[in-house]
Amino acid sequence: MDISIHYAFLPHEDPEASLAFYRDILGFEVRNDVGYGGMRWLTLGPADKSGTAVVLYPPAADPGITDDERRTIAEMMAKGTYAMLALASTDLDGTFARLQAGGAEVVQEPTDQPYGVRDCAFRDPAGNMLRINQLA
Repeated sequence: MDISIHYAFLPHEDPEASLAFYRDILGFEVRNDVGYGGMRWLTLGPADKSGTAVVLYPPAADPGITDDERRTIAEMMAKGTYAMLALASTDLDGTFARLQAGGAEVVQEPTDQPYGVRDCAFRDPAGNMLRINQLA
């Protein structure tokens, strides 16, 4: 069986702040930018990995959730507890320095974890947790 991860979805509320983070600081390329009804869906990914992308979507666009659920999602996003994405880099310290210099919110500096992974963590402009692992 040949299965791969093609898209991961993360909520966002401010498309320009998201573009500034994912494109300008993280270095992802914009693959799609779609607007509809005053909302925007942004698809971005690493330039050298065309088969993998992150879709940043407006959480209010889901017609299947209630207003109470929308408020809960907004509260969780504000606290940074709603969504998370794990990334990897061959140069964790360099990636960390680039993100920190770009003004990204640091959650954890590069650390050797007791479970065998070296990683760091940031929040994107919507509060989503991004953990970045060191690749061997």
